[in-house]
Amino acid sequence: MKTILIVDDDTQLRKIFTIALGRKGYRVIEADSGITGLALARQHLPDLILSDIHMPGGDGPTLLRDIRRDPELRSKQVVLMTGRPDLVTPRKGMEEGADDFLEKPVGLDALLNCVEARFNRASISWRVEDQQLAQLRSSVPANLPHEFFTPLAGIIGLMEILRSDFPALAPAEVTDIHNDIYQSALRLHRTLRNYLLILDLQTASSETLPRPLLPAEVEESIQSGVKEALRQNKREEDVTVQMKACSIAVKPGDLSRIVEELVDNGCKFSRQGTPVKLELTASGHLIITDGGRGLTAEEIGRIGAFQQFDRKKHEQQGLGLGLVLVQKLTALYGATFLIKSRPGEGTQVTVTFPSCVL
Repeated sequence: MKTILIVDDDTQLRKIFTIALGRKGYRVIEADSGITGLALARQHLPDLILSDIHMPGGDGPTLLRDIRRDPELRSKQVVLMTGRPDLVTPRKGMEEGADDFLEKPVGLDALLNCVEARFNRASISWRVEDQQLAQLRSSVPANLPHEFFTPLAGIIGLMEILRSDFPALAPAEVTDIHNDIYQSALRLHRTLRNYLLILDLQTASSETLPRPLLPAEVEESIQSGVKEALRQNKREEDVTVQMKACSIAVKPGDLSRIVEELVDNGCKFSRQGTPVKLELTASGHLIITDGGRGLTAEEIGRIGAFQQFDRKKHEQQGLGLGLVLVQKLTALYGATFLIKSRPGEGTQVTVTFPSCVL
């Protein structure tokens, strides 16, 4: 028997939905707020979650984000409902990770059709997975990082909006959706690139130090990395760069990638509007400091390409792959890599390159 969780502060609506879905053979659980809904979701692991968007005591978008961050719930299908589509559009819901979107008042036929479509889609996905599982197990590592799936979900959700609502979309909306799809595709490409590079570096020997980059080349490489990180995060006003003239024995592309990953992590693990500072000293210390949530000593010690930390509370979009890639690249050049952090006090990452000359 399929289990459906209904999260809505409207008692009468929950009652009507529960009766209608119960008659179709579904087991229904009710919650009157996002906070209660999340607790019941973790307790019962429902197959489908129907959630209102505007509720006291924890709204729908917050519930959706918490679900997508939870390792046991993130694959569950979520349908958002709202009587104010002018405030939260289907496109916005899909970008947040919703699987479908219903506008209130929701008729029972529309409700039942939506639920049936969600379960049909799930069954098709499982059949495809069953057919290919053996092949995937033989060719892909067992613990793929979740970073692959977050941008992929965005691409799929936005494409579904284009397929289902294209005639009703204004040209500007279509352009915006295309741009969002492109950004998600770039993010997925970057994740795959980093993943494959980490695999290559597993067996790489220590790099013969290249000629030291001139100070102007160092600055250009660092600015390139910062620019790429900002393109992903759009935090131009938060990121500051201070560089002293310095010559570093490292390949320009690798230096840019190190900077990109460190600035990207600084942005991802701090709130919009909080500072992220990059500093290069004359003695070759590359320091990136953010005012984010910080890490515990245990988390720092467990950094790994496929290790995520406290996913029930925090979204992890780059820590696993990004910092491990930086670790391996810096080790290749004999550089030191140091993380200083405390929960609630932000994080400071320092990379010290050898053979630095003025």
